[in-house]
Amino acid sequence: MHIQRTTFNFLTSLKGNNNREWFQENKDDYLRAQEDVKGFITEMIAGLAKFDPNINTDINAGKCMFRIYRDVRFSKDKSPYKSWLAAGISIDGRKLDGPEYYIHIEPEKSFIACGYWRPKKEHLDAVRQEIDYNAEGLISALSAGGWTVEDLSSEDKLSRPPAGYAADDVNIETLKLKSFIIHQPLSNRQLTNSDALQGVLTICQRIYPFKKFLHDAIET
Repeated sequence: MHIQRTTFNFLTSLKGNNNREWFQENKDDYLRAQEDVKGFITEMIAGLAKFDPNINTDINAGKCMFRIYRDVRFSKDKSPYKSWLAAGISIDGRKLDGPEYYIHIEPEKSFIACGYWRPKKEHLDAVRQEIDYNAEGLISALSAGGWTVEDLSSEDKLSRPPAGYAADDVNIETLKLKSFIIHQPLSNRQLTNSDALQGVLTICQRIYPFKKFLHDAIET
């Protein structure tokens, strides 16, 4: 199972022709690309359910996918469409308030990610508390997949220590994070190869111990 090259061709063309007239003229190509990615997500869900008890095969791939239409109300960029297709995979589709998988399909910018993006306050507090009490558990969960705490995305981070934590805390840089995410880039070639699905699932399985750490933190 893999992503069709025609899907990347469509997204490349959309990026260079991001207007409603072109999109309507090429609507059939969009629908084919959308179905291609939806089929890939369906197979991803089936594969994830084999090792992640928080995923089951009843999850609807369509509810996981994000709309291609951009909300331009508060944006200087008035391009009406995203130049990528993406999905958030969880028990509640793309709307889970908790750890999930995310796959982003964009020419030369694709990636797979997993974690918890901007947890609500009680979950953020719980994750930070778990890191404070059990940093070795986080380190172990990450190392099981070949990662370290330095691999956690630092794009969403406080500039100062969060309330209740000292600036000289040995884990302070991790505690400053507002999102807890691991991601790995995916090339066009990786996603169009015949073994693309298995490659993506292998990455997700490596990330799973980290995801479980987050689940355990907010459930205790």
